[in-house]
Amino acid sequence: MADTSARILRLLSLLDARVDWPGGELAERLGVSARTVRRDIDTLRELGYPVESVTGPGGGYRLGAVGKLPPLMLDDDQAIAIALALQTAPATVTGIDDAVARALTTLRQVMPARLRVASEGFEITALRNYWEFSAPPIDVATLQAVGSTIRTSSCLRFDYADPRRAGPCAG
Repeated sequence: MADTSARILRLLSLLDARVDWPGGELAERLGVSARTVRRDIDTLRELGYPVESVTGPGGGYRLGAVGKLPPLMLDDDQAIAIALALQTAPATVTGIDDAVARALTTLRQVMPARLRVASEGFEITALRNYWEFSAPPIDVATLQAVGSTIRTSSCLRFDYADPRRAGPCAG
């Protein structure tokens, strides 16, 4: 069962890495038969992942658009990377401290003990770097507004703040 779960996790990771995958190439990458790939695809669909079939020569599969958050499966390296990123996020983005702490706690609760120990080995203490002049953390609402503007190809208008004042420039 552990081999099957690991293979399905790897299949999901492969599907997420490229738009389309020929079925034969997936089978080769996973070291299984095309029939096993089809069964694993069915398992992913049962778990709520929208895996679409691609018709044409050779056929294949693609991961469709997700309407709701399906069960999240991560390999060991991805789980550690996310834990590390969550620890560093408050140093670069303000206003998300509580959400980050809750997400990190949730992630560590579902991690196997060996990964939890490994992720805790990466505990990070954010200290201000007084020798480099980096930008202050960005407010999460500002980051979301800029990201939305870029994504929708809209125009963003802003005023510069006077560094000698506490608030934005008047006018």
